[in-house]
Amino acid sequence: MSNPPETTVTTAPEPIAECPHCQKPMPLCICDSVTPIEHRLGLLILQHPQEQDRALGTARLTARHFTDATVRVGLSWPSLSKALGRPVENAARWAVLYLGSARAADLDTEGEIVALNRKGEVAENQRAILGKLEGVVLLDGTWSQAKALWWRNPWMLKCQRVILNPAHPSRYGRLRREPRRDGLSTIEATATILAGLERRPDIAATLHASFERMLARYREVQAEMPELAPKPAAKDRRRGASRGRRS
Repeated sequence: MSNPPETTVTTAPEPIAECPHCQKPMPLCICDSVTPIEHRLGLLILQHPQEQDRALGTARLTARHFTDATVRVGLSWPSLSKALGRPVENAARWAVLYLGSARAADLDTEGEIVALNRKGEVAENQRAILGKLEGVVLLDGTWSQAKALWWRNPWMLKCQRVILNPAHPSRYGRLRREPRRDGLSTIEATATILAGLERRPDIAATLHASFERMLARYREVQAEMPELAPKPAAKDRRRGASRGRRS
């Protein structure tokens, strides 16, 4: 009498733990190398709930650098104060980085940070407008997701809209192709706008270095664990913030 065939028992692989801070899989986390930055302006990152790119996203990594930085995930909030979690006396002293259809290259301007008026034109008295700002709101998601955040939060019209005119394209390179030259990651957009507004090139240097470490780690993990860091699909991204976002 033949013996019954042996059955092979397979066990599911252990789930890879995520960092509680940046929410990336631990092999992709670089939080231990984050350098805190002293800063004057507040930072609020609004992330679309369908923004799923944990591997290459930079919103939470960006926030890790700042003491006065908040990341909120959702579609709409009744006011800037509700989104921020604390009272804001004058929303006009906060900038919202939203590119929309505006392209700095098509406008008569040379600055990296450009304030727009309600008509989407370059506002007069750029120095005065930018000099009075107390905080910055970044929209983290694809171009369409950033647009949804913009239209679902009418209080943003009370803020000062700004766009970016970056001197260099995103460091994502082939890892994530941006549809526009002014599309940056959230961490790059933050580097540009905070360093410019606070006249602190060290802010940009610190954030750019962190981003480079993140990309280097991603490439290492992609080579050793392709299932953990798969080759990203093309997306209609913006700079996180200069992306629309960012992530």
